[in-house]
Amino acid sequence: MNDKQICDVNNWLYSDVVKDHFLSPRNILLDESNYEADGIGIVGSPACGDMMVVWIKIDKDKKNIYECKWRTFGCASAIASTSMMSTMVLENDGMEISKAKHITPEAIIDRLGGLPDRKYHCSVLGHLALREAIKDYEENYGRK
Repeated sequence: MNDKQICDVNNWLYSDVVKDHFLSPRNILLDESNYEADGIGIVGSPACGDMMVVWIKIDKDKKNIYECKWRTFGCASAIASTSMMSTMVLENDGMEISKAKHITPEAIIDRLGGLPDRKYHCSVLGHLALREAIKDYEENYGRK
């Protein structure tokens, strides 16, 4: 396989939604140096290559997530699935924390129009990091 075949968008193995979220990820945070979050979640391992960080801001009166930022060191599936997860969390003026805890990889994959089975493990990084960010928020603010 040559470089042209590797980069040939006509041979793209993913849905158009995955392609869109991979090429134009939503809610990505490239520089967190001045970003203040209510909760931060980190999953994965730099040793194996897949790593995800999610930052959330919470409307404490409504108990919903009004901002969800993320960054990954991962493949197209990890990028697209986390971009979609962040989009889902922010729809309709933000998702309630209680509902966000229960986002599943299957719901994310469904919204993406599917992922290859061998890429399932990539789709779990975003929702696991979101759960860790919520846990961090709850521990910092004493809410369970």
